[in-house]
Amino acid sequence: MSVEVVTFGCRLNSYESEVIRREAEGAGMSDTIVINSCAVTSQAVAQARQSIRRLKRERPNARIVVTGCAAQTEPLTFAGMAEVDRVVGNGDKMRSMAWRDARAALDQPAFGTGDEQKIAVADIMAVREMAPHLLDGFQSGLPRVFVQIQNGCDHRCTFCIIPYGRGNSRSVPMGGVVDQVRALVEAGHAEIVLTGVDLTSYGADLPGAPKLGFLVKQILRHVPELRRLRISSIDSIEVDRDLLDVIADDDRLMPHLHLSLQSGDDMILKRMKRRHLRADAIGFCAQVRRLRPDIAFGADIIAGFPTETEGMFARSQDLVAECDLTFLHVFPYSPRPGTPAARMPQPAGAVIKDRAKRLRATGETALQRRLATEIGAVRNVLIESATQGRTEHFIPVAIAGDTPGAVRQPTVAGHDGARLAV
Repeated sequence: MSVEVVTFGCRLNSYESEVIRREAEGAGMSDTIVINSCAVTSQAVAQARQSIRRLKRERPNARIVVTGCAAQTEPLTFAGMAEVDRVVGNGDKMRSMAWRDARAALDQPAFGTGDEQKIAVADIMAVREMAPHLLDGFQSGLPRVFVQIQNGCDHRCTFCIIPYGRGNSRSVPMGGVVDQVRALVEAGHAEIVLTGVDLTSYGADLPGAPKLGFLVKQILRHVPELRRLRISSIDSIEVDRDLLDVIADDDRLMPHLHLSLQSGDDMILKRMKRRHLRADAIGFCAQVRRLRPDIAFGADIIAGFPTETEGMFARSQDLVAECDLTFLHVFPYSPRPGTPAARMPQPAGAVIKDRAKRLRATGETALQRRLATEIGAVRNVLIESATQGRTEHFIPVAIAGDTPGAVRQPTVAGHDGARLAV
């Protein structure tokens, strides 16, 4: 392969990596490794650096280009590595011109090796628009595919570096999204996942300021052949009436929502500069469950945020049961330079690690409880591979040979602690 892309971080990065591969190969890049980095934690940055060193040892003649959120927020960190040949900003990584420029620069016999000469990173806050990127050719054969509808974030949570890596919120026009979904469905994909950085801010920058719920309604109305539509992580406080209507009325929208909750304690939420309180999260989950009783919730929760006491942490643990969460993504707090939270009194590393471990155990108990309730139910299972599928609630199912892309309706016979058995 002339271009290998190594991806860190979120699902959105995974989607964008396919665009990067296409554009870099189209620009004629050869024997090149692209690191699509993540900046959400210091560990993610460290992992990218470790991978760069390892890959250079394994392929000493390959050129290494670093892009992604960490490249945007810490360009000198990567440019200072001898193994790195080029650092491309997050705002340019999906543009063909950026890769043509990279190739031209790297192909110059006298191309400099100084740190500054390696950097091609522009002001991400200056990016105002977003174009759709259709990836049908790269996603062929995959039952579940992603459509990016939004990028960036206008909010400034005190712990988060991502707005500085991705810029302000910007949306793909609705017509472009609908066209992408239609093309992917016509290509045979059974399930579409709408993805972005801050999905519930969708449309604020577009004419008429359409919201996420209206976009979902338009997709389902104009692409009636679509079998399954799924939404990735959302901010519950910004969910609009149209989205609630679709949750209640259209079975093609999958009954699984992943919520950006971050904490169950009001004081911590305020110090995080979140826009919801504990009662808002509990109330939202109760409201949605009335509309769609079988819905499954996932959530992101940070363990060990600065100033978090044991009592505050306990309220995060209790939130798992009060919101009836099934899937928990636990993030041990990681200070990011330049964020307000990094200047707050920091908990000891051992405390953060312990709380993250206990919160994961709470999440595991919640998952086991949900798996047990599935026994005897008839579920719609999207076959992902010869050995695994997923229910409409995103619960994994062990499969003993089937056709990827098919949707079956088996009865759940049991579970092994991680996957359902049918």
